[in-house]
Amino acid sequence: MRPLLAVALLVAVAPWCRADDAGWTDLMTPDAWKKFDERWVVTDAVTLDPKNPKKLVAAKAEKGTIWVNGPGRLPDLYTKADYGDCEVSLEFLIAKGSNSGVKFQGVYEIQILDSFGKAGALSGNDLGGVYPRAKLTAPYTYVDDGIAPKVNAAKPPGEWNTLTAKWQSPRLDADGKKVADARLLNVTVNGQVVQDDVAVKTATGSNWGKPEKASGPFMLQADHGPTAVRAMKIRPAGKK
Repeated sequence: MRPLLAVALLVAVAPWCRADDAGWTDLMTPDAWKKFDERWVVTDAVTLDPKNPKKLVAAKAEKGTIWVNGPGRLPDLYTKADYGDCEVSLEFLIAKGSNSGVKFQGVYEIQILDSFGKAGALSGNDLGGVYPRAKLTAPYTYVDDGIAPKVNAAKPPGEWNTLTAKWQSPRLDADGKKVADARLLNVTVNGQVVQDDVAVKTATGSNWGKPEKASGPFMLQADHGPTAVRAMKIRPAGKK
């Protein structure tokens, strides 16, 4: 696939672990992540490609506050820090037909998808849905519908969306046995509630057969299509 944006990332690295007075840790610094591909583009503006709305166009900006996943398919980002109960906030923009997502503990996904204008019933494979489970072996097919969002709050491709989520990790006993399911206490997309205190009984996608843990890295999916993000932050639950 020919890269959409052949420019280098130029961004000052700040200490990833520094939280503000409200407990938020800024994730818009490369050093927050275990591996950060240099093909991520830092910019101050991003738009749909006028010749092809399935692509994004951006020019590098040394002090930009937006990240674009270069060719549209880069390795996923995993935080260096592990998180249990937490909340996240971010803004994202995707191209027409594009696909991304955020994963708590690296395995429980809230879907980010171009669902704008979709007619008919929603599923977990729509924006704001809890992504379906999938077979652990090829071919990749779903084994359930996931948890559909309560409403379709998607904006058109090329427009900025906001997502907030409050996560409660699974509860384990002293022997590591799960005694309570994980929960999404609240998820909003563009100010509309799309998930309201729902149990997430297993990890999502093909991860559902893995043992569940009390904490893990936060993940941003970057390998499924052109995506831009900004204002991405995370904090442990209970901070004010």
